[in-house]
Amino acid sequence: MPSIFLFAALALGHPLPAADTSGYALVWSDEFDTPGRPDPAKWDYELGFVRNREPQWYRPENATCRDGLLVIEARKERVPNPGFDSASGDWKRNRPFAEYTSSCLITKGKFQFTYGRVVMRAKIDIRKGSWPAFWMLGAKRGPVHWPACGEVDIMEFYRGNLLANAAWEGEQQTAWDEAKWPVAAWGGEKWGEQFHEWELIWDENEMVISVDGKVLNTIDVKAAKNARKGDLPFRDDFYLLLNVALGHGGEEIPDAHMPSRLLVDYVRVYQRSGK
Repeated sequence: MPSIFLFAALALGHPLPAADTSGYALVWSDEFDTPGRPDPAKWDYELGFVRNREPQWYRPENATCRDGLLVIEARKERVPNPGFDSASGDWKRNRPFAEYTSSCLITKGKFQFTYGRVVMRAKIDIRKGSWPAFWMLGAKRGPVHWPACGEVDIMEFYRGNLLANAAWEGEQQTAWDEAKWPVAAWGGEKWGEQFHEWELIWDENEMVISVDGKVLNTIDVKAAKNARKGDLPFRDDFYLLLNVALGHGGEEIPDAHMPSRLLVDYVRVYQRSGK
């Protein structure tokens, strides 16, 4: 059976037209051309169990650069939880093992920015149980708790839908500007076998998220005001994240769908002069 990397190479032989970057200058990018671990000058990692009671254990070992691609691979494999405490009420501590491993790459502390054009070309796994994402979080996350720090989902997929979202602090609960697009309407499995190009265009007024030139969502930056803090989180620095999670909301993760891979050709960030 041909390897997934052969399919990737075939797909890379027919690249999409380059994004229109007129008026923008490239300020940061990774082409993933150097084999081995992703560039440590550009990427850091989330570690362990992180959010949403997800089953995967994040670690650097599941990310590698090969054949000009970043490969993030979620695997079914049991690893011990070094912080296990059977008496703890914390879901991150009361699991003796993780049944899955994966990677989440982040640029926090290495590259953060306000406004610009963000482009990613990638091939995502759209099978049941897969939950890949390319997204951004406010760089003040930590001192400023989520969702007040802000979140932008440039590419998120689960349960048959491609999502393009933004989140911030609402009055009683998280405020979301959400868009869901069923990939079945675009060809389903055939669409999932191909590389696609996602793009975020972000300025002080709006964020426009698209794939292959099709607009998925437009978010009004001026209207996305934190209810209690009263600030506009999308007028501040953000950092990038790339990951493969699994089993959204407890969705079944079929063994036949493991491993699940996100293949990334490039990530590029452009900005207009003066910002």
